[in-house]
Amino acid sequence: MTASAVTETIYTKDFLEFIGDSGDELAQLRRAAFDHFSVVGFPTVKNEEWKYTNTKPISDARFEISDLNSGEAPIERVREFKYDRNGVTALHFAFAEFFVVTIPAETSIAEPIEFKFTNGDGHARFPHLIVIAEQGSKATIVESYEGESACFTNAGTQVFVAANANITHYRVQKESPDAFHVGTTEVTLGAGSLYDSTNINLGGAIARHDVHVNFTAEGGEAFVDGLYMLNGYQHSDTHSSIDHAVPNCISHQTYKGVLSDKSRGVFNGKVFVRENARGTDAQQSNKNLLLSNDARVDTKPQLEIFNDDVKCSHGATVGQLEDEEMFYLLSRGINPALAANLLTYGFAEEIINKISIESIKRDLDEAVLNRLHVSLEV
Repeated sequence: MTASAVTETIYTKDFLEFIGDSGDELAQLRRAAFDHFSVVGFPTVKNEEWKYTNTKPISDARFEISDLNSGEAPIERVREFKYDRNGVTALHFAFAEFFVVTIPAETSIAEPIEFKFTNGDGHARFPHLIVIAEQGSKATIVESYEGESACFTNAGTQVFVAANANITHYRVQKESPDAFHVGTTEVTLGAGSLYDSTNINLGGAIARHDVHVNFTAEGGEAFVDGLYMLNGYQHSDTHSSIDHAVPNCISHQTYKGVLSDKSRGVFNGKVFVRENARGTDAQQSNKNLLLSNDARVDTKPQLEIFNDDVKCSHGATVGQLEDEEMFYLLSRGINPALAANLLTYGFAEEIINKISIESIKRDLDEAVLNRLHVSLEV
């Protein structure tokens, strides 16, 4: 990239004020990231990875960037973040606010470690969470996002799970239906490690979450599950990439979508099984429930397998409530609206029930019931 290719953007002034004359390695990485954003800009629908998600409403909006606190971050970990995936990740990294948690080796932390990120009307925020689980450690991480009205959250998360470590990760996005939210999660798994994630996406006018999971040693296992529940004109896009580059690792992925009104969901899940990755077990599923004729889902689960000694499957469904299930409830005197909501609630609860923290589960139950507009009391 040459300096002549860099053009001024609506974020240039804010970035120059933020970066100042700092010359350390992190500042240099930030400058490289911002230069990359200045060249490529926001992704467009001409980009294959973004063809179903139009970012123009985000790129055309002007958000206030203020009170930035870059925080302390281990440069060797920060260096691993692939800010050049696209213009959104580059812009994120240029302004990233770092939050770091390290779980010491052979330590089990009983209480969940919570990070709650909030955003104000008309503001942009760029939180970047780094989770370092050292060898043999165990912890639960809760990452949640709430925002007012038309804010823009551009988040990044890095999770490093060392050998025999165990991380449970809950990510809950319930920003305003007028907000914009983009998140990128990168996960690196060591030998015999376990990463169990549940991703809940309820908010945002436009929401996008990219998840990248990489196995680096044998015996790792990952659960990458999620739920998106949309109404009105909400648009939610989930892209995942699970890379089996080494032998004898296991991945499970179950994503569900509940869509009503004129909302739109996108799911693109890729599983790569490399030539050396014998003994891989990779299962992937995306199920969608459409509650209106105007709701739409574009789903594309993908497997790319370069080894014969594997056990892999994938599948996707898009449908409405089952007639037989509705008939069963109606025949027992339950009114049609309540019957439909009971079935919808049960469909979503399969994912929410994975969450073991009662306070979070209770909040999500309430959010689901609010979306249904009908109490589950007969």
